[in-house]
Amino acid sequence: MTRLICGLQPVREAIRTRGEALERVLVDNMEGAPQLDALARYATDHGAKVERIARGDLDRMARGAHHQGAIALAPELTIHSLHDLEITQTSLLVALDELQDPQNFGAIIRSAVALGATGILWPEHRSAPLSMATFRASAGAVEHATLCRVSSLPDALVKLRASGVTAVGLDANGTEPLSAVDLTGPVVLVVGAEGKGLRRTVKGACDRLASLPMGGPIASLNASVAAAIALYETARQRASSVREPSASK
Repeated sequence: MTRLICGLQPVREAIRTRGEALERVLVDNMEGAPQLDALARYATDHGAKVERIARGDLDRMARGAHHQGAIALAPELTIHSLHDLEITQTSLLVALDELQDPQNFGAIIRSAVALGATGILWPEHRSAPLSMATFRASAGAVEHATLCRVSSLPDALVKLRASGVTAVGLDANGTEPLSAVDLTGPVVLVVGAEGKGLRRTVKGACDRLASLPMGGPIASLNASVAAAIALYETARQRASSVREPSASK
């Protein structure tokens, strides 16, 4: 099946990673649009087939999505199984527990790719789909992500723990702040759904339940914001652990 990608940045990332594997890149044929002209040249330079078409045709294809004058027709994303994931000492996974909002899904993918996550897991049922909204919210990062859909998230966490991965659930009522948890080894950060947080079975499959302490009147954060903070804390700890040995000499 062909995948529709809308928006300047998502299309540019698709061109950068897929190149000639793209079926077509469709660009608005309006005159005096240097960004669109540059995108068309970039696509041609990467071996993609480019067509300049009318804005109305792009509107019809996008079916209401905000395309900014650019659409790419791309092959389906590769969805991995849990067994495909290579677990090393630097593995950093993100698991999403029945996340419903495609905007949050895409935003988490963007943060995960930017901050070095090696895989993103989610259960196949009661989760946001990989849709145009998800691709756009990821700003093209989905093209670089290792995506893994599992039948049961609790079972997947148990298997990861057996492989030496520490499962850390983000929970407003967690028993310790995230900054107190050692995130320098292989870890999976588990993010709950909007509103309801982590399911009881998912909490039970985690090694640790950690909170993000709040200093203001709001008691919780948007799921994608919480994930970004947790990913940044992981990156901070890992960078510090690399610097410390040389600093002590």
